[in-house]
Amino acid sequence: MGHQALIPFGAGAHVDGQRPIEEAAARGADLVQIFLADPQSWRKPPSRADADQIIASAIPIVVHAPYLINVAAEASRIRIPSRRILQETCDAATAIGAAAVVVHGGYLTGDGRIADAYPRWRKALLELDTEVPVLIENTATGENAVARRLDSIERLWAEIGDLNPGFVLDTCHAWAGGEPCEDLPARVRAIIGRIDLVHCNDSRDLFDSHRDRHANLGSGEIPEALLASMVVESEAPVVVETPGGAAEHRADLAWVRAHMADLPAT
Repeated sequence: MGHQALIPFGAGAHVDGQRPIEEAAARGADLVQIFLADPQSWRKPPSRADADQIIASAIPIVVHAPYLINVAAEASRIRIPSRRILQETCDAATAIGAAAVVVHGGYLTGDGRIADAYPRWRKALLELDTEVPVLIENTATGENAVARRLDSIERLWAEIGDLNPGFVLDTCHAWAGGEPCEDLPARVRAIIGRIDLVHCNDSRDLFDSHRDRHANLGSGEIPEALLASMVVESEAPVVVETPGGAAEHRADLAWVRAHMADLPAT
């Protein structure tokens, strides 16, 4: 790969955050992604009694920040708490030795100009005090979304690229958001230079549906060959955020690994 990997290469799943090591073992996962608190809450993530156990384990942990975070918002009552909870999430991620924190790109709220959203991301990253890599994820909905379409992502990276944030490519979000998925990883790298993580999810809905509803791999609307090409061409670690429990995730991880075997030697 063309850059230093932030997350060890492998395939994993988003799991219940209460017992991440046990959940990883149940799935045969190389890594896991968790929430540290209610993703729909502004509350500070609690301290964890199992922090030392997680750090001592061989399983890399990716933390997904709360969905409510929107540092691009016009309203300060959203933007300022968003910066606070992002900092608190990064602090809590540091405490468990997490490999990275994933956060959605957010969207413009109110009647402001979309051009004003990008500097707000820069301000948020400049104020953030953390050594944990922050990875911005593409999203599926919203005409004023900052990281839905590649033209907006390009404008965002023109503003923040020198601050070296990472990027997560969510396959369902790209499909549902209406971004053509053919050669998508190459087009992302042409803008950002890298892909740090893939959220490999099939979609329950049609292309450009603006509906973020994940499906198990090979059972949704994304053509299987197209979904596989996004995994292979990204050359990045993969997390599935698909429905079901350990059995369903084991099947999805088998699908991912079968296609990861097609990756060129690095």
